[in-house]
Amino acid sequence: MQLPKKAIIAVAGTGTRFLPATKVVPKEMLPIIDKPIVQYSVEEVVASGVENVILVTREGSNIIEEHFKNSLDLEKQLTKAGKNDYLKIVQAIPKLAKFNFVKQTKEMPYGNATPLLASMDLLDNEPFFYLFGDDMTLADVPVCQQLAEVYKKNPEVGAVIAVQKMPREVLYRYGVVKFKKGTQNEYESIVEKPALGEEPSAVVSFGRYLFSPKILSIIKKLKTGKDNELWLVDAINELAKTEKILVHEIAGQWLTTGDALNYLKTTVEFVKKRNDLKDEFKKYVVESLKK
Repeated sequence: MQLPKKAIIAVAGTGTRFLPATKVVPKEMLPIIDKPIVQYSVEEVVASGVENVILVTREGSNIIEEHFKNSLDLEKQLTKAGKNDYLKIVQAIPKLAKFNFVKQTKEMPYGNATPLLASMDLLDNEPFFYLFGDDMTLADVPVCQQLAEVYKKNPEVGAVIAVQKMPREVLYRYGVVKFKKGTQNEYESIVEKPALGEEPSAVVSFGRYLFSPKILSIIKKLKTGKDNELWLVDAINELAKTEKILVHEIAGQWLTTGDALNYLKTTVEFVKKRNDLKDEFKKYVVESLKK
């Protein structure tokens, strides 16, 4: 069987909740400590066996493309200054994977399934990962690798979807998974933002998916839905009519950077993993809270 060698990362959003910071700079290029959000996603898929990364960007912005290409002027400056450690960091970025850059054009419908539509010509008859660019994960085993391991054991499925258990009092904010009757890991549908007491489960889906190529024919024919947007959940629900879809509760932590508060929380979680920062940062926070 074939495991995913390609990954699509959706980085075409406008980042309106971070304006004016995202007026020119894509939200996915905002840093978590010393790396942009999107680089963490690239490193996750590469660690999961991916060789070809497809980045779907918005029109009018080339910043993400420039980040993953060689920067000869910067490399010359670092070499001249003798900053070899930083030189190695910069030179390693373009070598992470083979990169393709696709523009999500204004003629396309808006929505979280549109990056798949934009990438169609780069996808063959093979499984692939799909990631939302503003979702991040912390896990000993990369989350995409976890999905691949599920798929390896169940190669007949149409998709494997990452989920995380959430406190019941916050489920109304998310898409909550409804399982097929009599199963604990087979997808039936998503209930978007359920009312309190009407939640079909306690797990929510987020931006980590492994799709078989069977999703592509559905994406090609997919019609816009709520708010005239092209919704991924509509495509998944259509796929579930003919194919088994498995739900994988991740071993690790899902972190979102979709708004300012969660962006800051995510930054703190990553600081806690940095031996060179965590102790001094904790000391600073504790002392500052006393004031």
